[in-house]
Amino acid sequence: MQRQQFIRTALRTAIGAAALALATSGFAQTYPNKAIRVVIPFPPGGTLDVVGRMLGQKLSEQMGQPVVIENKPGASGVIGGETVARAPADGYTLLFSASTHVTAPMTLKSVPYNVTQDFAPIALVAKAPLSVAINKNLPVTDIKSLIAYGKANPGKMTFAVGSIGSAGHLSTELLKRAGGLDYLIVPYKGTAPAFQDLIGGQIDGFIDPILGSLQYHKGGMLRVVAVTSAQRVPNLPDVPTVAETIPGYEFYSWYGLWAPAKTPPALVQRLNAEVNKALAEMGPKLKEQGLLTTPGSVDDFAKFQRSEMDRAQKIVTEGGIRAE
Repeated sequence: MQRQQFIRTALRTAIGAAALALATSGFAQTYPNKAIRVVIPFPPGGTLDVVGRMLGQKLSEQMGQPVVIENKPGASGVIGGETVARAPADGYTLLFSASTHVTAPMTLKSVPYNVTQDFAPIALVAKAPLSVAINKNLPVTDIKSLIAYGKANPGKMTFAVGSIGSAGHLSTELLKRAGGLDYLIVPYKGTAPAFQDLIGGQIDGFIDPILGSLQYHKGGMLRVVAVTSAQRVPNLPDVPTVAETIPGYEFYSWYGLWAPAKTPPALVQRLNAEVNKALAEMGPKLKEQGLLTTPGSVDDFAKFQRSEMDRAQKIVTEGGIRAE
């Protein structure tokens, strides 16, 4: 009797699983049948926003439905992140964010979601090398002279960070330790005021994605002395990498696409395939702007995210980084 009951239970479970898989597969084949909302948790106009809108346009063309970009800035990306975490897991509300999405919970006192439990990784879209920008009046032209100047003036140099826990902030902490430097890190509310003070001489350095500093560098308003990528970038071919002076140093901001947790795996896989298709067309244009496209599988992105979270946590812990 127990054996028969076990068999019946096993059959019901198998039939239920098969029915769910069939329903999910059918749903994926008809998806999307209405507009998709992509939340960007930072203001319009930044590199993240530019890339997100470009990706949204490509996805709309490929999938035959509008992709509506919605900027929901605030709290280092947490407001937009919560919007998506609490949205229905049906593939119609997605999050396009930067690496800050996984680092903010490490530095903020309270975050209303868990990155690994409340989101389903879809695709790693691009990596953004950072630039080490220096006030033009300092006698610093490369990382070697930056280290020499810093050691000759211990505790006197100041470096800005646009937001606590951002890629620029973590990169600044990493350079401080790797170069044996002693400089003060000054938090700013955004990159615009940081660049203003860097140009005006109120601070000495700022590490941020290249596109932010490029126009000021080319206009002679500040000096980009290095980039944080493994190789030199096309739009700054004469600027060396940090690694040319500090071997092994490599750091990026990066951009990815997430869905709410429990989104059907078939939809996640479909979206991953659509993103990779879009990147094949977007790649050359993004490369011109110094961005590296990174097509890969859902599993590739999940593994990358875990690795980046482990690395970031180490820097945050060692640097004692906490938001006020």
